[in-house]
Amino acid sequence: MVKEQQLESFEQTNDGLILFAGGEPVAIEGTPIGGIGISGGSAAQDKEVALYAISCMMYLFVGYDIMYGGGIFLSGIETVDPAKVLADFSTREDGFTGAAIYSAASDFFFQVVFVATAMSIVSGAVAERMKLWAFLAFAVVLTGVIYPMEGSWTWGGNAVFGLYTLADLGFSDFAGSGIVHMAGAAAALAGVLLLGARRGKYGADGRVNAIPGSNLPMATLGTFILWMGWFGFNGGSVLKLGDIASSHSVAMVFLNTNAAAAAGAVAALVLAKLLFKKADLTMALNGALAGLVAITAEPSTPTPMQATLFGAIAGIVVVFSIISLDKLKIDDPVGAISVHGVVGLLGLLLVPMTNSASSFTGQLIGAATIFIWVFSTSLVVWFILKQVMGIRVSAEEEYEGVDKSDCGMEAYPEFTRG
Repeated sequence: MVKEQQLESFEQTNDGLILFAGGEPVAIEGTPIGGIGISGGSAAQDKEVALYAISCMMYLFVGYDIMYGGGIFLSGIETVDPAKVLADFSTREDGFTGAAIYSAASDFFFQVVFVATAMSIVSGAVAERMKLWAFLAFAVVLTGVIYPMEGSWTWGGNAVFGLYTLADLGFSDFAGSGIVHMAGAAAALAGVLLLGARRGKYGADGRVNAIPGSNLPMATLGTFILWMGWFGFNGGSVLKLGDIASSHSVAMVFLNTNAAAAAGAVAALVLAKLLFKKADLTMALNGALAGLVAITAEPSTPTPMQATLFGAIAGIVVVFSIISLDKLKIDDPVGAISVHGVVGLLGLLLVPMTNSASSFTGQLIGAATIFIWVFSTSLVVWFILKQVMGIRVSAEEEYEGVDKSDCGMEAYPEFTRG
């Protein structure tokens, strides 16, 4: 009974941390509100509240069934058979130290915030110039079909269109560097390519013009909230707390997650100072997030020093990636594609260095499968939306700010143009 209470307490605490990280009002995954322009704050939060609600509904309606066979509309999830649960506990191969057994309802809540996280990554990359309702229409498809399909091939264990099974090839992604983060970035990249850059971002001579965020203290607060919430994402993915080995694994995941984030922030800050002669706060924040994304693929097997090294590498990579995307005129206001896409891939490729059960070939095939599926299907959906309803606001609406055109209210009315 004590062990059951411990596990239930862990699940509740973990789910609370995940909800805090994925759906909080002051910071959203990949898009701290302070990191976008002053005229888009209300619209950004409108999108975040709506996308989280849509994610919950679509994953409940069909997504969880596609990914795990949980039944359309979660049919049957409300019932539990205590005798069967106890029988499962008594007959599992490794006894008390065997695999986790948990409520399907708890698993749904755990998984649904991962879905919302993937969609919220898109939000940051298309900020300040995308139509609200086009974005929400895309959210329906991504959270209801696109993400659950690739999730069924990875965490769900199903064969990719009946051709090959990623787990058999040595693919491993502990808490979603590729399955969640790179997938969200792939969908974002498809949208950004069709959407185009913000007006005034790139000059005719190739110059990159900075468009500053509206509230860097808020962006910093958002990063700290994400940093804390990430312990729920990664630690919760151990899925068990009832024995010594599992408890220690959770502790190691916490330790390594924190170490990677710290190293990512420091590495990005130092590199920014070397490159720009300034201690760029936005780079430091993205460095911390990059460290978190990189370690997410495998936080349980590295030593603390390895986790620190991986985080530092991620912090360096994300700075160069953000610079490179700007040179390619791929406009990503908050660096979401770099943080979650480029570093998500890096995280997958680092897994075999500490986890002997995985392989570089398996990681590459898994990454390619996720990216090709999500990018190609997203590109099709974005293209259809562009033809049917348009995905970009008008030049006038973009100048005035999407707060006015989409929401009819401003996040910062005290700074309204006179």
